Amino acid sequence: MSLRLGDIAPNFTAQTSIGEIDFYEYLGDGWGVLFSHPADYTPVCTTELGKTAALQGEFEKRNVKVLALSVDGLDRHAGWINDINETQQVNVGFPIIADQDKSIANAYGMIHPNASETFTVRSLFVIGPDKKVKLMITYPASTGRNFVEVLRVIDSLQLTANYSVATPADWKEGEDVIVVPAVSTEDAIKKFPKGVNVVKPYLRYTPQPNK
Repeated sequence: MSLRLGDIAPNFTAQTSIGEIDFYEYLGDGWGVLFSHPADYTPVCTTELGKTAALQGEFEKRNVKVLALSVDGLDRHAGWINDINETQQVNVGFPIIADQDKSIANAYGMIHPNASETFTVRSLFVIGPDKKVKLMITYPASTGRNFVEVLRVIDSLQLTANYSVATPADWKEGEDVIVVPAVSTEDAIKKFPKGVNVVKPYLRYTPQPNK
């Protein structure tokens, strides 16, 4: 059975470009992003890992650890990292997992037989501090992922985890958020002292609580 939102993310021990890691221990009490790549030395993935490395500081500010996965081995990872650093002008500091036996890929449902029986699709998982899956995105091999969007979603997820709010379409950090239906308008007015704008009984906005 494939993973679904809210499921516990499978733990694993793996060899990576920074040494052996235990997934849960590596994440600690923080958040995680686990994303897969069809193989090393692929052009789109080279740009993706480069972009992730360029945004490393943004992930760290959010207490998020990033892990990439490929079904190739550590020797290829090392050469590929050199290429990524050179062509994307970055320094890849996050681990790339060597999943040669595809055990992690299979546990996370990263191999879609109708797309490829041997290579992982471009899957991305956001894992919360409770080790539950908070987000799943799957891209085709030809389309590079938008990691600024991944950061935006993490901002929304972390906001929702700490306050009784949701985020509207195209929301960006600093913009108004939506009071969740479980909170009455009367309680919302008490809970959100910056004000509550009632557009409809079910559609109520309030300024971002932590700004």
